[in-house]
Amino acid sequence: MYAVAAAAPVAAALAHIGPAATWLPGLRRRRFPALAGQGGPGHVALTFDDGPDPVSTPHFLDALDALGVRATFFVLGENVSRHPAVAGEMARRGHEVGVHGWAHDRPWWPAPLRDAREVLRAAQVVGEVTGRSPTWYRPPYGILTSGRWAAARRAGLRPVLWTAWGKDWRHDATPASVRANVAADLRGGGTILLHDTDHASAPGSWRATLGALPDVVRDCREAGLAVGPLGEHGTGGAAVAAGVRAAGAVHGTHRFGHRRRDSRSVMEDSDDQRAAAPDPSCPP
Repeated sequence: MYAVAAAAPVAAALAHIGPAATWLPGLRRRRFPALAGQGGPGHVALTFDDGPDPVSTPHFLDALDALGVRATFFVLGENVSRHPAVAGEMARRGHEVGVHGWAHDRPWWPAPLRDAREVLRAAQVVGEVTGRSPTWYRPPYGILTSGRWAAARRAGLRPVLWTAWGKDWRHDATPASVRANVAADLRGGGTILLHDTDHASAPGSWRATLGALPDVVRDCREAGLAVGPLGEHGTGGAAVAAGVRAAGAVHGTHRFGHRRRDSRSVMEDSDDQRAAAPDPSCPP
């Protein structure tokens, strides 16, 4: 009886964190493409996290206007409540505004009631400020626990992560490094993750992203890919739900199964191993 009681918290913790296996890039791309943000092959979704920021976000809005591009901004509820005019300007200029949570916190311990309350609170403030109910949800750090998945579902939001990122939160990010990191993983139908603020990143790192943005868009267009928000991307919601439910079962077995793998699968498994421990100080 004691052993059963002692095992219960461990089982609860595993159930909580199991779906977060979808953070692993190779696993996510292969097994859960809709959750990864895989859309139509002729389109790339451009997304930004962590705003709004009254210092940096307006520069991104102006740059996107100049490029003729609309994007999806995943905002933090606490930042929207502090800077409602900036969030409203995002929507006014034709961009989608999605939910990134209330605060940029780490979900290591189960807190389903708090998750439900904070995701719903963030969705409500986004709707109030922009005049539009949000559609999309991306959790901080890309860690989609069972509690956060349930919270998104209750709030009527569809989780989506990314297939390519600029690693633009780093202190040593430059426009060239951001462009190269995006290009390394970018394919038709992919979703790009960038940041329009240094709210949870190295101070001033947003300038590297802003400097890279014209080249990132140009690279997509020269490859024959349209660039726009998730709403124009053709990402399937039903597949997202199925992927999250299955993630716990796949975690721990996807890398060790006895199956023939081609060179791309081996490369993606190597990506998984490198990504398994996200940098806690400079998160997506």
